[in-house]
Amino acid sequence: MSADSKQPRRFTGDLDTDRETVRQSLDGISEVIYRELTIGGVRRAVLVFISTNVNTELIAKHIIEPLQKLDRKLAEQQQSYGIFTGIPIIEPVTELRPAVIAILSGKTLMLTDGLGEASLLNTKGGEKRSVQEPTSETVVRGPREGFTESLNVNVSLVRNKLKTTAFKTTSFSVGSLTKTNVVIGYLEHLAEPDMIKEIKRRVASVDMDGVLESGYIEELIEDNPLSPFPQFQYTERPDTAAAQLLEGRFVIFVDGTPFVLMGPVSAWQMMQSSEDYYERSIIGTFLRWLRFGFLMIALFLPAVYIATITFHHDMLPTNLILSIAASREAIPFPALVEGMIMELSFEALREAGVRLPKAVGSAVSILGALVIGQSAVQAGIVSAPMVIVVSLTGIASFCLPRFNFAITIRLLRFPLMYLAGILGLYGIIIGAILIAGHMCKLRSVGVPYLSGVAPYRKSDNEDIFVRAPWWKHEKRPTFLNSANRKRMGSTAQIDKLRKRVPGW
Repeated sequence: MSADSKQPRRFTGDLDTDRETVRQSLDGISEVIYRELTIGGVRRAVLVFISTNVNTELIAKHIIEPLQKLDRKLAEQQQSYGIFTGIPIIEPVTELRPAVIAILSGKTLMLTDGLGEASLLNTKGGEKRSVQEPTSETVVRGPREGFTESLNVNVSLVRNKLKTTAFKTTSFSVGSLTKTNVVIGYLEHLAEPDMIKEIKRRVASVDMDGVLESGYIEELIEDNPLSPFPQFQYTERPDTAAAQLLEGRFVIFVDGTPFVLMGPVSAWQMMQSSEDYYERSIIGTFLRWLRFGFLMIALFLPAVYIATITFHHDMLPTNLILSIAASREAIPFPALVEGMIMELSFEALREAGVRLPKAVGSAVSILGALVIGQSAVQAGIVSAPMVIVVSLTGIASFCLPRFNFAITIRLLRFPLMYLAGILGLYGIIIGAILIAGHMCKLRSVGVPYLSGVAPYRKSDNEDIFVRAPWWKHEKRPTFLNSANRKRMGSTAQIDKLRKRVPGW
């Protein structure tokens, strides 16, 4: 009988019949173990579990041994799953389908002769990665713990930072074949109820056969999945997830991946790093200005260079334009083709460095850039100024703290280069207007993508282009419509303390 049969099958209480029913449902799975035992020396039982998904030591010491030592009279008299009160974490199950799903998820099914219901024991185990420092969001100052592939561990890491009953979680099972556990977490008194209701509806409406990573969920619940801009942020850091919850956002945990989704987000949030809040405000502000500067370089520098060389020579000083002209004298391609060749080559080297083994990946990417760039210049295929422009652009894109936002900027660079090669600076202006218009129209779970600037709110600008001191963060962002905007006490008391302490 198939485990996915639409006709519900209930346990009968006859051990041999129930065991055969379960065996038929799990037929073809070689890791399934059927462990027979006798409860209290008088009642037959069978434990059914998948050996690779459970903690076998837990089963041996805390399930089998206590059951065999159970009082004989108690074993004879009990007629429900309450006979197993000495066994940790049990729940009854009467139908075959949920029992099979539980076994595949790492639980142990206990079938007992004479009982019309079975018991599920939480024995999930197997090989798992321990909590380690996240590799995609490294910081100099800050916590070193990162999410793992275990959903329960990830939720507990956040709950350890938010020791409050207001941190609520709602669980879903997504994927008809994978039965992936998905959990939505939020702070009840901070998150807007309509927003939480909407995100629950979107996750519950996901209908597909398998979910293996949070990216599956992200693409299916976005407001505009065809936009190049990410409408959810993901993180490996529990402190980042906790910080977003404290602002009134929600997080989405997906079992099997260390990347947790957070929303709603704004474009400005993609330019922020968790380390901004661990250093003093003046340092955080400087780093943000640096990132915004490199954002402009990563997006516009190749296009501006192409437009200047092709149409607007008079914009450059005479000595500089003569130097560039001399370096381009033997180049057979126009600036647009030259820029496209170099940018595509750089992207190929970057992708190769990511995909190759770590031991050789960095060496190949660095040596490849140096050797190919120098050889291309000597061969007269590209000019030295173009190599410098492409190198600066690549370095600038590495300064963006969020990979999903940085790759969007890398993608938009190419149409801007094309417009610059056709229309010059006018093409760049047209491209910038189109990008700005699209971002103004974009939403993240109904929240404007440029919130704080478009629509403009003065109170939200304390954490966009500058990282204001903590005593200025009295209120949460207005665009999140939090039920409780107050984040900290009034700064008036701090101002009074400054006046009393000499030299402050």
